[in-house]
Amino acid sequence: MREEVQDRFGNIIYLTDERWRHIVKAHPQLNSKRAVVLSVIRSGKRRRDPGLSDKYFYTKPFAFPSRFKVIEAVVFFSWQNNQPNNFVITAYPK
Repeated sequence: MREEVQDRFGNIIYLTDERWRHIVKAHPQLNSKRAVVLSVIRSGKRRRDPGLSDKYFYTKPFAFPSRFKVIEAVVFFSWQNNQPNNFVITAYPK
């Protein structure tokens, strides 16, 4: 399955099941937080990677029952067949 969300700048960004499995395998504390990760992209702060202009970090504070205070999602922006192809690479708590 592929879920799409629009960020505050009007960009459509998608998250695939394959990427979600990657995320929860590395960060099991996000296992039931897929909707939360999508909300980070929808309304979180965005900053561009200084070393790779097509890579962006979206961050948003969340209350976790642990030491983590923020979720960060990493999104890659690209074009495919003259259409935007913006997708989540990974996400993690910080």
